[in-house]
Amino acid sequence: MTHTSPLQEKPCSRLCPAGESAPQESSSQSKGDFSHPVYKEIALANGHINRMTKEELRIKLAELKLDTRGVKDVMKKRLKSHYKKQKLMQTAAEGGPTDTYYDYICVVDFEATCEEDNPSDFLHEIIEFPMVLINTHTLEIVDTFQEYVKPELNPQLSDFCVKLTGITQKMVDEADPFPVVLQRVVSWLQERELGTKYKYAILTDGSWDMSKFLNIQCRVSRIRYPPFAKKWINIRKSYGNFYKVPRTQTKLSTMLEKLGLTYEGRPHSGLDDSRNIARIAVRMLQDGCQLRVNERMHAGQLLSVPSSAPVEGAPPPYKPRSRD
Repeated sequence: MTHTSPLQEKPCSRLCPAGESAPQESSSQSKGDFSHPVYKEIALANGHINRMTKEELRIKLAELKLDTRGVKDVMKKRLKSHYKKQKLMQTAAEGGPTDTYYDYICVVDFEATCEEDNPSDFLHEIIEFPMVLINTHTLEIVDTFQEYVKPELNPQLSDFCVKLTGITQKMVDEADPFPVVLQRVVSWLQERELGTKYKYAILTDGSWDMSKFLNIQCRVSRIRYPPFAKKWINIRKSYGNFYKVPRTQTKLSTMLEKLGLTYEGRPHSGLDDSRNIARIAVRMLQDGCQLRVNERMHAGQLLSVPSSAPVEGAPPPYKPRSRD
């Protein structure tokens, strides 16, 4: 099928701290790569799309059988990304530049013990471990995992925590401790050949799931931090950089709203939150976003991963190791 440039047709008569800067251009996409003529064509098309009205964008997206939902900037980005993807696919077939990252993205959104006014030294313990698996080739949610976890330090959940998460005292009382649940997570990932046959990455809504909740939990459970979770995609950063919006507009509810989506399920259910985050990730991939790892843990500290860093999938998961 031949895909024409918008230029060739007449206009149809588109909780996390702020202040993180957008990543710099990847060194793998150096000036040499961008000298390819395809990028000039893409730049010209982008200029044309920038001048289109919201109604023109909607008509063009409908013609291309693309999603017409979302605010103008989202529709603009969707049309630009569609054209860029088509041009790069065509160029790749001719031996030119292309870019693909992971086969699967695994969304994780923990629920943890909490109080209405958490003291600064409060040790949050994970009480729900959900995962939602996205196939980046079919752009579909293909599998889910969910287990509740029995907390050790504060085994009695606060009323606030129960009301917020919907997780009852009975659920955690009947659950296994974290190291046992983590072993089942590892087995689940291994059964799906992630890190061996397939390249994958973890994705979270913000930095806290890994840098705070998992970090604290591993110390409490006296196990080493799992290597497969040392790098991840913070979707808030990716969303802000891709759609060019401030970090104040990257809350889960706001991201859904701006993409023309509504929340499905119960807010603060870890599995439902993970599904909704996955829906945002799928929409971003459909819109042409190249989701890639942008944060990591090193020596217990949260660090940013620059876009100039080589793209690597998460390592194969293995059973939890004791700190002792």
